Amino acid sequence: SFEMPKTEEERLDCLMASLRPKRFLHTLGVANMAANLAMMHEDVTVQRAKLAGLLHDCAKYLTNEEMIDWCEKFEIPLSESDAPAVIHGKLGAKLAVLRYGIEDEEICSAIAYHTTGKAQMTTLEKIIYIADYIEPNRDMECKPYPLERIRRTAFFDLNQATGMILKNTLTYLEENHKPIDEMSLEAFHYYFTIK
Repeated sequence: SFEMPKTEEERLDCLMASLRPKRFLHTLGVANMAANLAMMHEDVTVQRAKLAGLLHDCAKYLTNEEMIDWCEKFEIPLSESDAPAVIHGKLGAKLAVLRYGIEDEEICSAIAYHTTGKAQMTTLEKIIYIADYIEPNRDMECKPYPLERIRRTAFFDLNQATGMILKNTLTYLEENHKPIDEMSLEAFHYYFTIK
């Protein structure tokens, strides 16, 4: 019999038990960063942003094979080109419902798209996408936009910060000859051209 975690404390315990310490630390960083960004936007409550941040990587404790198996089990459509990074978002959205009892569809959507991004994201979706990239535990060389610059931008323009992250992500994938998700490409064309 599985007890569904109801309170924030129970959800934290559940995540701490399933995620590796470094991933759990990242999760807390994203939840707090998302809460901070939400404070700047009246259409997203701190509570919902924090919850989406906490659960964004809830599927990350599974191996790639396990994730694919679970997706088949839950009839989550995957395409041949879906990288594990994309799959954990889709599966995470489902686990948020089944394991953590989340009934808020926008929170689930923010979890589903936090790796790829997509065109016309809601404020909450952008906040989770950005928070995942700029949370304080992250320390990476990125180009063409340095992390510090994206961090500063995020607090006054979510669209611009989203565009910068997408540009960095596509640059990284191209340079490392990794497949680029169709959704990310659409998101890039959408956000990089917003002025």
